[in-house]
Amino acid sequence: MSPTFPSIGYLGGTGPAGTALAARLASVGYAGFIGSRTAARGVEVASELTTRWASRNLNLTGGDNRSAAQRDIVVLATPWDSAATTVAEVADALRGKVVITMANALVRVSKEFQPLIPPRGSIAAHVQAAIPLSQVVAAFQHLPAAELGALDHEVDSDVLICSDSPAATKTVSELVSRIAGCRPLDAGSLSNALAIEALTAVLLQLNVRYKTRVAPRFTGIN
Repeated sequence: MSPTFPSIGYLGGTGPAGTALAARLASVGYAGFIGSRTAARGVEVASELTTRWASRNLNLTGGDNRSAAQRDIVVLATPWDSAATTVAEVADALRGKVVITMANALVRVSKEFQPLIPPRGSIAAHVQAAIPLSQVVAAFQHLPAAELGALDHEVDSDVLICSDSPAATKTVSELVSRIAGCRPLDAGSLSNALAIEALTAVLLQLNVRYKTRVAPRFTGIN
């Protein structure tokens, strides 16, 4: 008998990061619901993904953000500056759930990416303050969307996970471990998310300088 995985909703999941993660996790058995501010846009993007990867039989549907928030696990895939307001609008549906934030507060100045310091120090902490009854987890910020969404290739990367809930960290680690080529690493409490979000600016700068798609690997961990 095939294992039963929790369903995953993607708030603001129509952008590059949200669609990439939705496709990748659907390819390993996680049914996904792509949410948007307008239900029609969520439906459209879900249809585009299932058509693009028709041979994979991805279990993806779409609609509005409130419907996405009804799923077992929720991924916040909006731009960083709308993250807290988006979850606050559906806070009742997110009560008690694991909510994964993958946003980074970055700005491009000339040819360089620079991190910003959002309210409460990190996007993850800002989101947790907006939905205090949910279990917020920072993860997936540093995975290149293009590589994550290329289902014909493995994603060669460690995934740093921060949360104040050990149970939530374990839940997200199980998601990550299902992605071929990825290794989940418990990076501590949510306060450490600031360093991870800022590191993404460095990774993007490396991408520009070396014309590649870098992803982190940490040595010395067995």
